[in-house]
Amino acid sequence: MKHKAAILTLEDGTVYKGWSASSPCTVVGEIVFTTGITGYQEIMTDPSYSGQIIVFTYPEIGNTGINIEDSESSKVQCKGIIIRNLCDYPSNWRAQDSLSNFAEKHKIPILYGLDTRQLTQHLRGSGAMNACISNEILEPSHLLTQLKVAPSMQGLDLVKTVTTSKPYKWTKPSQIEWNFNYKAPLSQAETNPIVVIDFGIKYNILRYLSTYGYEIVVLPAQTSVKEILSYHPSGILLSNGPGDPAAVTYAISNVQALLNTQIPIFGICMGHQILSLALGAQTFKLKFGHRGINHPAGAFQKIEITSQNHGFAVSTNLNLDDTVKITHYNLNDWTIAGIAHKSLPAFSVQYHPEASPGPHDAEYLFNIFLQLISAREKKLDLVA
Repeated sequence: MKHKAAILTLEDGTVYKGWSASSPCTVVGEIVFTTGITGYQEIMTDPSYSGQIIVFTYPEIGNTGINIEDSESSKVQCKGIIIRNLCDYPSNWRAQDSLSNFAEKHKIPILYGLDTRQLTQHLRGSGAMNACISNEILEPSHLLTQLKVAPSMQGLDLVKTVTTSKPYKWTKPSQIEWNFNYKAPLSQAETNPIVVIDFGIKYNILRYLSTYGYEIVVLPAQTSVKEILSYHPSGILLSNGPGDPAAVTYAISNVQALLNTQIPIFGICMGHQILSLALGAQTFKLKFGHRGINHPAGAFQKIEITSQNHGFAVSTNLNLDDTVKITHYNLNDWTIAGIAHKSLPAFSVQYHPEASPGPHDAEYLFNIFLQLISAREKKLDLVA
């Protein structure tokens, strides 16, 4: 691995020097930090990180290597990664490649050797902002020129860049024995599919749903309500995704219409924000976001350890007391982490229950979704 000098330039003019072994490149994106000790492969391939440069706060990254099973999408989604120490000789029985080789194949730069603790403290104080990594242009003033014309994450619809281009059925097998309290897959041959609206879906959500035996159909984010209903869905899952939820106006309108159908709806992360906006709430940009695998969330004397990755949140100025109940708060800053409609079968959470960080604190949410589906199907059978 040949070391090259590289620099990180922030939108506010702050400059950090480090090293890179990547091919010559210059990338611009919103710089954010994540606090997870493990899971760097899942983070890099999570579509919710599209358009972002990720700072890993854990000091050594790469020691468990890369495998073909744990990716959350078909490619690396982030713009670049920043770490303190890069381990280029992984030791793990599942490892099939090194982090540096994996990043190079996907043309994603790695900046390492800088003080990520100081950088994280700076971002906590100043907030997330645009940044530029380069190992070919080492003059900060030139990079600042590029940063001045880079779009802000606020108001940016990135869902269109990551959603599937066409509908597909999820048919990949899941390792159901890895689930903690799983039951044998249900026999759902007579039921209609669960439709997933893809705002930037993580594979693990699909893996998790598939363990229940339902047929799963994934649809593009801009699919019309008419086409969604043509699948006669048993339930609708609104997935995670990147960017500003308020900019995804077509999805908000669609969910407003879908709420009138009484079909159970479950929103995760971006899906939570889209559902909240469809119900009349507002969202806002967090100063530096919630990204990590140890965020406490809950209410009513119950706490779940959750995996989170979002830069926007639903405003607590909810004027929806007659229709919506807040079910969860982020217990670090008391932002809303979950809602449920009081009369419709619709609920959502701001975190990722499929990521199992607790490790099983939030699995019950999928059971609630499936119970809503089952209750509706029984009601339809009675009517028929």
